[in-house]
Amino acid sequence: MDFCSIASGSSGNCIYIGSDENSVLVDAGVSCRRITEGLKGIGRCLNDLTGILITHEHSDHIQGLGVLSRKAHIPIYGTAATLRQIRRYNPIGTVDPELFREIRPDEPFWLGDLQATAFHISHDAADPVGYRIEYKGKAAAVATDMGCYNEYTVQHLKDLDVALVESNHDVNMLEVGPYPYPLKRRIMSEKGHLSNEACGHLLTEILSPRMNTVYLGHLSKNNNYEALAYATVTCEIDAAEECEVRSKDLPILVADRDHPMDMVTV
Repeated sequence: MDFCSIASGSSGNCIYIGSDENSVLVDAGVSCRRITEGLKGIGRCLNDLTGILITHEHSDHIQGLGVLSRKAHIPIYGTAATLRQIRRYNPIGTVDPELFREIRPDEPFWLGDLQATAFHISHDAADPVGYRIEYKGKAAAVATDMGCYNEYTVQHLKDLDVALVESNHDVNMLEVGPYPYPLKRRIMSEKGHLSNEACGHLLTEILSPRMNTVYLGHLSKNNNYEALAYATVTCEIDAAEECEVRSKDLPILVADRDHPMDMVTV
């Protein structure tokens, strides 16, 4: 199974996951041009894609969807409420209604030889989800835009080989930063985003010797930076006595907001 972060951040998100025969994008929140270039960099093209899995309808997750769907006619998967909101989102233009495929959280579905399962997350969107993708005993997951997590979340993120987990903001930077107070409250709420500390706590519950690579994703452009996210998360991991893995035991990478990462194969 191949995994590549094409873009991950508050300005746009797009993750590639694939086997030799089938592949998907999780979200299309950057331009079709950037997605095409990102795929080319890992030896893939739009015609290789089996589907696009949408986590929720916010613009940083769907802004490239219109051009992408019109150019390549790729099926679009999402919950009923998410697809309904996408149809109403005028900036992406017209999308062929035949491309929409409704999915239900906790009910696995197949895209060729890839098995995908959506799971609920806590965010201020119509029906937001994360995704777990499995192929021949390997498993990858994308879990961002979560104001909080619980045991249900943890169960969907256990026994993974690769994961991209949200590490959105540093609480202190957010509190003293320029954002208006209501926006700060939204980001820190249970319907907002995971802080660096919360990301570290979550990882202590899902890390195992099986995990090959972890990406810290969806970093805020104004309330975080790569070195701080990495330092905070690894400190939380190494301080957790109950976690059987330490930060030095595997690559923990910060997903770039503007450039594709190297592809990881597990």
